[in-house]
Amino acid sequence: MKRDEAIPVMEGAVCPVPLAHDVTVVMGHGSGGRMTHDLVQRRFQRVLGNPALEQGDDAAVLRLPQAAGRLAITTDAHIVAPLFFPGGDIGRLAVCGTVNDLAVMGAHPLWLTASFILEEGLPLATLDRVIESMRVAAEEAGVAIVAGDTKVAERGKADGLFISTAGVGWVPEGREASGRLARPGDAVVV
Repeated sequence: MKRDEAIPVMEGAVCPVPLAHDVTVVMGHGSGGRMTHDLVQRRFQRVLGNPALEQGDDAAVLRLPQAAGRLAITTDAHIVAPLFFPGGDIGRLAVCGTVNDLAVMGAHPLWLTASFILEEGLPLATLDRVIESMRVAAEEAGVAIVAGDTKVAERGKADGLFISTAGVGWVPEGREASGRLARPGDAVVV
């Protein structure tokens, strides 16, 4: 090709055609296009589905449960190796850790969001296992995962998968709970 010749461009091309996109995560899963849509529909919405999440937007608009009280909001990030460990996994940890952050503030946890950074080559069976674990933990805690996002990092850049969560809870009027309120002699109930 000569210097002044136009370089051919394929409209809509994001990455080479993935050959194993039904078995492992590929870069195209993070493109925001058809493969991302399919991943979200077939993996996340199928397992975590609820009316807010099924709207398919990047954010959720939710009705507050009460008029009196305050909102509690938290954010958390989860990076563990291995992804599965005795008693849990990164998905359960993400839900329980975020719910705990709300509960220690005296809040009734209501909603979570979850962002996933998936490493190219991650087996989709591993992702399915983590999503199911999150569903079970969310159900046990009485919260709904109402919004999320998914990105794909190049192979070798994300140690399998990372999860970032945000949580929203409702603090009833008159309830004050915080680590800053702890005093010597206080009892800790476990």
